[in-house]
Amino acid sequence: MSTLDILSEDERSIVGTVRDFVDRDVRPVVRELEHTNTYPEALIEQMKELGVFGLAVPEEYGGTPVSVPCYVLVTEELARGWMSLAGAMGGHTVVAKLLQDFGTEEQKRGYLPKMATGEVRATMALTEPGGGSDLQAMRTVARRDTDGGGYVVNGAKTWITNSRRSQLIALLCKTDPDVVPAHKGISILLVGHGTGLTVSRDLPKLGYKGVESCELSFDDYRAPADAVLGGVAGKGFAQMMKGLETGRLQVASRALGVGRAALEDSLAYAQAREAFGKPIWKHQSIGNYLADMATSLTAARQLTLYAAREAQAGRRVDMEAGMAKLFASETAMQIALTAVRVHGGYGYSTEFDVERYFRDAPLMIVGEGTNEIQRNVIAGQLVERGGID
Repeated sequence: MSTLDILSEDERSIVGTVRDFVDRDVRPVVRELEHTNTYPEALIEQMKELGVFGLAVPEEYGGTPVSVPCYVLVTEELARGWMSLAGAMGGHTVVAKLLQDFGTEEQKRGYLPKMATGEVRATMALTEPGGGSDLQAMRTVARRDTDGGGYVVNGAKTWITNSRRSQLIALLCKTDPDVVPAHKGISILLVGHGTGLTVSRDLPKLGYKGVESCELSFDDYRAPADAVLGGVAGKGFAQMMKGLETGRLQVASRALGVGRAALEDSLAYAQAREAFGKPIWKHQSIGNYLADMATSLTAARQLTLYAAREAQAGRRVDMEAGMAKLFASETAMQIALTAVRVHGGYGYSTEFDVERYFRDAPLMIVGEGTNEIQRNVIAGQLVERGGID
């Protein structure tokens, strides 16, 4: 059975449209854009026209909602062309899901229609300069204003993707820094750019070029009382943990795209390149590389789609999404390295794309919760659930 057979006819068409966009418009320009670290304005505009930013927005708010498996496969196609494009819609989708699941009706109507068209693009602000995975130890604090009319925010966030060009930021912060346990004092504030919020710098990166990753500084930034997601403070940690299930599936899907691109390039190169009078794929070592790459990629895709189907069914998938993210990201890294081996000296050349895959792949290992944290989540869930069904 084809992977696409699990989708409806309309969803297969959506995946096909994105695939055509990648082959026609992305792949011919990605090398130059990536090497010059140029923001892909034209490609982002095309993604808006294709409706990519509305895939997690309910129809009643102007979106074109798709199943979680379809979302996974769309993300894979984008990442196959350029992982940065998949990243440009990743946090946006998580925020859309957060609004759908937890937002007040006013928040949904205020943001989702414009998010569906891409007029408003959203990002998450979780990580801080002094720590990443330990979210409960964050130092960004939003205290109630003296007149009780809102919040005054102070603190800093880092590695925030799309933060210069996003109009909406889902800011994870402490609205009650003294409460014990700490997670009960954490909220998500829906904020935008304004006085007191500074995008201090774009961070230099090994890969993931084109889209910006920035540091944010909040200095007496004022947010209205109704900026709290869902209207009730202290719920933010649980809300974000649910949102990160989608985020980790998205990162797993990005890894699938990078791994697939590396495999496809390697397969084509191994058939065209000859050594000792025959295509190099016929040499056992190269043939074995290709076989292992395809096998591990297929396993990673099936694990990711399994987690996606569980999420679509409405079940808790922190363990399943963690497994998918862990396995797919490690697989992408190994496939990218193997692709360099298959290409030999050309694998080290910037005239070929495999060096980009090798630079992009590590992000999925450390992003959206490091793989070490994923293993902790998986182990904890194994104990809590009593094993695997």
